[in-house]
Amino acid sequence: MQTITRTMKKNGMLVIFTALFSPLNTTWAASDMQLMEKALKAREGKSHNAMEHSAHAKPTDASRVFRGVFYGYLPCEQKDCDGIKVTLSLKQKNNYLLVTQYAKASTREYYEKGKYAWDEENRIVTLTPKKQAAKRQFSIQDEATLIQLNNDGTPIAGNQKDYTLQRSDAIKTRQVHIH
Repeated sequence: MQTITRTMKKNGMLVIFTALFSPLNTTWAASDMQLMEKALKAREGKSHNAMEHSAHAKPTDASRVFRGVFYGYLPCEQKDCDGIKVTLSLKQKNNYLLVTQYAKASTREYYEKGKYAWDEENRIVTLTPKKQAAKRQFSIQDEATLIQLNNDGTPIAGNQKDYTLQRSDAIKTRQVHIH
């Protein structure tokens, strides 16, 4: 009899404990992303308390529209190469990171850092590497698409879609590089 009473007390305490803390389950279930968003909003609210936000609602520098990560799979001219996986990250302060990887047995990635310049009139982004390498140029087709050009700024012969990089938020998958 005493064992039954003890078991019932334990079960009753468990039910009471569960009932008390069940409203907290939704709080515990908040994802990391939601918590990060809340923290970011709080931090922005603190630092921009009395700031007028309409002044910077639209970027004044058009190159800000194109900041982001662009992915593509470009053709290559080597014998045993089926193509080149490319990730181009256009960052703040006109810095860029270009990651390339040949589509063959080796999985080695090549990194290039430098500055990019924006030509609004001709709609061209020029990448200037820190090391002594050739400049690269990309034509801006739209806000989410860059097309690689020859070193002299002319379109590369062939199908332009073969030389296209898409911004990561414009494509739904990231099959090329994930860093």
